[in-house]
Amino acid sequence: MLAFAVARPWRLPEAVAAVPAAGLVVAVGAVSLSEAWAQVRELLPVVGFLAAVLVLAQLCDDEGLFTAAGDLMSRTCRGRPERLLTGVFVVAALVTAVLSLDATVLLLTPVVFATAARAGARPRPHVYACTHLANSASLLLPVSNLTNLLAFRASGLSFGRFAALMALPWLVAIGIEYVIFRRFFRADLAAWATPAEAARRPRIPVFTLVVLGCTLAGFALVSLAGQNPAWAALAGALVLSVRALARRRTTVRGIAGAASPLFCVFVLALGVVVKAVVDNGLGRAVGRLLPHGSGLLALLAVAAVAAVLANLINNLPAVLALVPLVSAGGAGPVLATLIGVNLGPNLTYVGSLATLLWRRVLHERDEEPALGDFTRLGLATVPATLIAATVALWAMLAVIGG
Repeated sequence: MLAFAVARPWRLPEAVAAVPAAGLVVAVGAVSLSEAWAQVRELLPVVGFLAAVLVLAQLCDDEGLFTAAGDLMSRTCRGRPERLLTGVFVVAALVTAVLSLDATVLLLTPVVFATAARAGARPRPHVYACTHLANSASLLLPVSNLTNLLAFRASGLSFGRFAALMALPWLVAIGIEYVIFRRFFRADLAAWATPAEAARRPRIPVFTLVVLGCTLAGFALVSLAGQNPAWAALAGALVLSVRALARRRTTVRGIAGAASPLFCVFVLALGVVVKAVVDNGLGRAVGRLLPHGSGLLALLAVAAVAAVLANLINNLPAVLALVPLVSAGGAGPVLATLIGVNLGPNLTYVGSLATLLWRRVLHERDEEPALGDFTRLGLATVPATLIAATVALWAMLAVIGG
């Protein structure tokens, strides 16, 4: 099923393989129908949030938010590619944290291509930054990544406490990535061409920014009230949807398509398949590798196991398999798991669905990413960020507690 999701033959949706696979594991008794339905019900709020955020991100793109961000990066770099890289890091980190990693990969990456061309810079370091930060910068908030949402309830943390504990690991991981990128891509950053003639400056969508700010505040408020963050995301998406429909900038069908319903079905079916695999051997095998406790060495071991498992079976199945095993240890092991499944996928193409989507964006522009470059960059960044971010998490747990 994962091989189908990676290859996507004839551009068929991932659900084409996932739904029959889920039906098969139920049919052969690997998981009972009641257990499968319970798994689907548990995942429904998470998938609902995913759909709302995808709509929100698409409407922000329609309002010109990403185009305005690209224009700002282009104008501030002043013909210096290293400044453009700094701008891409800042924008990608913020977009990933607030609008999720899918927005960075699907919506920001094309803008970065155009921005690099307009600034006269080689696109390679800036485009690679999009995929790395889609994973690395998704540590900050429960809403930054589907893996975070899947683990958020098990962590037992509020929205604000989750963000407080993950703020330092987030900053450390991004900082290390930036230093390594500057060195790894020094030849690309030293070369630049004459910038293209400046186009008309796009307007800044102030209303959209205000709605985003309110939505972000809503995430924290609904969490304090014990409600699902999906309600805040839905409210933001509804406000922008009504405005876009009134101005005839989109259609109801366009909004429904932005929610990626077939991908949401894929996630639900994947959850059923993973439960069957975990209940029939994988859980016991992985459980033997996981240490007990929340000391530094235990957290490092959990993060390492999570990173390896993400690169073997993809980060979504990895977090579904690991969270039930580590949640008894409290917030520390759950957050260490997220560090592993979010940073680890920068090592291989198959580590996360975001990286697979990023490859698809590059293919559409006839820019095939070099496997050797991607792997060498991953070897340079993943061990360093994994260790440093886990140590930072351990320090935050010691200071403010879990």
